[in-house]
Amino acid sequence: GRGLAKESEGRCKSKEAEIKRINKELANIRSKFKGDKALDGYSKKKYVCKLLFIFLLGHDIDFGHMEAVNLLSSNKYTEKQIGYLFISVLVNSNSELIRLINNAIKNDLASRNPTFMCLALHCIANVGSREMGEAFAADIPRILVAGDSMDSVKQSAALCLLRLSSTWALTCPSAPQGVVTAAVSLITCLCKKNPDDFKTCISLAVSRLSRIVSSASTDLQDYTYYFVPAPWLSVKLLRLLQCYPPPEDAAVKGRLVECLETVLNKAQEPPKSKKVQHSNAKNAILFETISLIIHYDSEPNLLVRACNQLGQFLQHRETNLRYLALESMCTLASSEFSHEAVKTHIDTVINALKTERDVSVRQRAADLLYAMCDRSNAKQIVSEMLRYLETADYAIREEIVLKVAILAEKYAVDYSWYVDTILNLIRIAGDYVSEEVWYRVLQIVTNRDDVQGYAAKTVFEALQAPACHENMVKVGGYILGEFGNLIAGDPRSSPPVQFSLLHSKFHLCSVATRALLLSTYIKFINLFPETKATIQGVLRAGSQLRNADVELQQRAVEYLTLSSVASTDVLATVLEEMPPFPERESSILAKLKRKKGPGAGSALDDGRRDPSSNDINGGVEPTPSTVSTPSPSADLLGLRAAPPPAAPPAPSGAGNLLVDVFSDGPAAQAPCHPEPPAAPPRFVCKNNGVLFENQLLQIGVKSEFRQNLGRMYLFYGNKTSVQFQNFSPTGLSCVTRATHFASLRLPTKRVAAQVDGGAQVQQVLNIECLRDFLTPPLLSVRFRYGGAPQSLTLKLPVTINKFFQPTEMAAQDFFQRWKQLSLPQQEAQKIFKANHPMDAEVTKAKLLGFGSALLDNVDPNPENFVGAGIIQTKALQVGCLLRLEPNAQAQMYRLTLRTSKEPVSRHLCELLAQQF
Repeated sequence: GRGLAKESEGRCKSKEAEIKRINKELANIRSKFKGDKALDGYSKKKYVCKLLFIFLLGHDIDFGHMEAVNLLSSNKYTEKQIGYLFISVLVNSNSELIRLINNAIKNDLASRNPTFMCLALHCIANVGSREMGEAFAADIPRILVAGDSMDSVKQSAALCLLRLSSTWALTCPSAPQGVVTAAVSLITCLCKKNPDDFKTCISLAVSRLSRIVSSASTDLQDYTYYFVPAPWLSVKLLRLLQCYPPPEDAAVKGRLVECLETVLNKAQEPPKSKKVQHSNAKNAILFETISLIIHYDSEPNLLVRACNQLGQFLQHRETNLRYLALESMCTLASSEFSHEAVKTHIDTVINALKTERDVSVRQRAADLLYAMCDRSNAKQIVSEMLRYLETADYAIREEIVLKVAILAEKYAVDYSWYVDTILNLIRIAGDYVSEEVWYRVLQIVTNRDDVQGYAAKTVFEALQAPACHENMVKVGGYILGEFGNLIAGDPRSSPPVQFSLLHSKFHLCSVATRALLLSTYIKFINLFPETKATIQGVLRAGSQLRNADVELQQRAVEYLTLSSVASTDVLATVLEEMPPFPERESSILAKLKRKKGPGAGSALDDGRRDPSSNDINGGVEPTPSTVSTPSPSADLLGLRAAPPPAAPPAPSGAGNLLVDVFSDGPAAQAPCHPEPPAAPPRFVCKNNGVLFENQLLQIGVKSEFRQNLGRMYLFYGNKTSVQFQNFSPTGLSCVTRATHFASLRLPTKRVAAQVDGGAQVQQVLNIECLRDFLTPPLLSVRFRYGGAPQSLTLKLPVTINKFFQPTEMAAQDFFQRWKQLSLPQQEAQKIFKANHPMDAEVTKAKLLGFGSALLDNVDPNPENFVGAGIIQTKALQVGCLLRLEPNAQAQMYRLTLRTSKEPVSRHLCELLAQQF
């Protein structure tokens, strides 16, 4: 083999010479195999090894397979090794020799020789065929758990099972670290496929992790890497735990929290070595720990500590650490517990956007700015992203444009700022402003009377720039065609001036833009009769009537004829102002999600309800993060914190198909529950989540509210493989018992009558609060499944606090108003025991989620929380003041709430108390 290699590499001066030499060698080997039937093992090994080398040089090998199989029966390691190597590389899984190979493997596995057993296991893993998996499905697990198997054999068996993804029983928790490391990879793979079957691994993983982190175990000495005990196993265990929600057992959960805190504490300690290997191993465990904390999203203290730890890496000299810190903080920004902590690093992130050399790090910085944005910092972040856009890398400009457009729309304090921002986008990066962006600004301007005049004035000024991007011409042409009359009174923007300005751009534009401008011209004839003759001259020109493009020619002919034969009234009717666009999903948000791909929903639609956001048209509509056809057991909305349990087979009969989401038993089969199930209490302070789920159907909800209006998106997921027929969900508004008048208006949009198996449909509810209410509206869902009628009635998560508008007040104003609401019927008070740990940050998050503004430095006791807000209804506004007094020693709360309406006070008091 060495001689052949040397000759192939050195003596052959050309490719032809090499091929000639190899063909000669192949002929010699073939003659040896055919002519000498008594070749000894060494000779067979030598020639099979040569065939392997020739194959690795890129030449096809069509003989020698049987000789390689014969080597498997040898008792010499080197001969058996070459045989297995040849088979692993050159034998097809469908080969007729598989039966012979399997027999040889079975003999080696039964030999109890650890070297031969490892060779056989490696071969099974390398071939990885289904036939081998079935042939040795029972043998490999038996080797793995056998008491007399050596550690190296167990490790190979675990990795072999991982390759084959076969069923495997959990190994003994006291197994050596090398075996455990291999086994955890297997368990993690299996847990992702069948999480319910392997729940018992949670406590074992926590126990093993605790032993490693505390360094109390003596068996770690051989597995310590640069002063870091068992880093690979630690990382694998942390990843395994991310397959599940937080442990239900309080003792296991407490032990795990201690482990996570210990890892964060060790990150603050001085390094035990200056070697890069030490920091790499230590940081690998730290980042995986932070990933687990983010995955759980239930421990406020750990989340804030993780954020602070990542903040220290934002200015680290290592580029990879800066990248990973930015990426993890993007996820932390979506948590209600750590969002404020992430915002404290805004200046560092902005500096990274300006100074980073690595484009991928700059992109992560832009992602983080987008994720941490809310009303308090929207103008600063949008301004910085616009500034960065002027020098941004071409590969990410379109994504930056989409993000700026979304933030400008979502957090616009006034509409003029929104218009200015979008026009700046077009000016700075017009080539990267997609149709979705300028379509969206046209929708918003058309739907908002108070911004139309400003938009017309702004685009008119923008069109006067010497170099004007074509997208600006499109926006300007549409807006002036609709609302140019609003600025026509100024001589500087008179109708002839507007037309001349637009027409000066006409010949420089594409066919699509010129077609849009022709529509603007005919609109001008209606808006400004004095321009009729001039515009008809343009339409009558030969360059239009005989244009090679059929669209331009047809528009010119039709518009010219229309302006000539139609009366003024007919013309005004045909060319009247465009009606408001229907409420729909924001196309720019949808496009950004498509660009980011699957799994990006959390970064793009973080699920937080920002009480201060002021979304235009009610805001950017959330969309389901999963629009493809999911598996029946998948989380159709991406709203669950943990993988769901596999759905049991759908029953064939009609009885007991729907279950109450809050009980373990089946619901009675009836058209409607006597008392419809209420939305889970968490929906009082949150707007997104799974509302209901059973064997057939998952209902998710995403909603947003502003003043007395709200928009709710309901996502109905068919978890079965059978189509739902006659699918009809309807929103039902409850009435105020005292007046019998509807308190909510719930126009319901119809959805498709058929929902395919595994598919999902979306329904939009536009909600208007007419007056205060105590009873939530209902959702009635009816459909046919397998020919049997199904029905379900639920309470929708619409409570009176959803229409809160946070109100800032000085201390003097607060106490003055508090005294004014001193009548007994205006106050509600509740003293109750804390059901959750009394954490200040959690309490703040819940009060903000409830809708109240938090007032600092108002209460003399700094431990107390004071809030204020106004309930917005169409009929009236109801002011609300609250005071929450925690008593940590007694683990009790006192909640006092005052409003001008007594039933509202009591109702709000009960709702808020449920959260603590």
